[in-house]
Amino acid sequence: MTTKAEDRTTADWNRGGEAINRVITLVLVDDHDLVRDGLRALIEAESDLAVIGEAATAAGAVRRIGFDEPDLVVLDLDLPDGSGIDVCRQVQTLSPKSRVLILTAFADERALVAARQAGARGFILKRVHDFDLVAVIRRVASGDLAFDDAPETGAVEKPQDPLLARLTDRERIILSQIAMGKTNREIAADLYLAEKTVKNYVSTILLKMGIRNRAGAAAHLMRVQGEAQHSYPPGDWTRANKR
Repeated sequence: MTTKAEDRTTADWNRGGEAINRVITLVLVDDHDLVRDGLRALIEAESDLAVIGEAATAAGAVRRIGFDEPDLVVLDLDLPDGSGIDVCRQVQTLSPKSRVLILTAFADERALVAARQAGARGFILKRVHDFDLVAVIRRVASGDLAFDDAPETGAVEKPQDPLLARLTDRERIILSQIAMGKTNREIAADLYLAEKTVKNYVSTILLKMGIRNRAGAAAHLMRVQGEAQHSYPPGDWTRANKR
């Protein structure tokens, strides 16, 4: 007896990203049964989408993806035995044809950056409307990118200060981590970067700002920020982007 997915053919895509006689195969990775059940129900209602595997852990995801080799992996970030980012990195080896769509409940700019670096083709909040999610799945499976815009968590907003204005968004994020007293190793772990990469960023930040050491750069940032703290929960992400 063949499954729904086995009865279907492999897809072709037109230039607009629309499916032509094509079934997109998916593996769902989330540690909540209700989330996976809801996603499966939504996806299986579409004639061109088919769920061929599920996993609730990072280890389970690695086994499932390597065995099923789906067109698309819909992947949560927070798994009980590891990070979805680590799973995303492994997909490149496990199933090079598979694309990854991160579906998360948390508006975390650092995770967004890490997901991009790990090879994810999309990063979407779980509050996305059902029909929008189906459209995103089709887009990512067709080769397009789908990333929610994120506020600069922990960094200053687009700065008026001339020294901070010289820095890129990533450099300001790293500077904010320095101002929290974090070491290069801790920053690397938070941002899913190599420690050497962080060290290079710090050198570039100091050079651009014309400041001799990290303590001075951190002190400058703290003076600019003052006592203001900016924190945008997922529901306020849109508002944050309009500031």
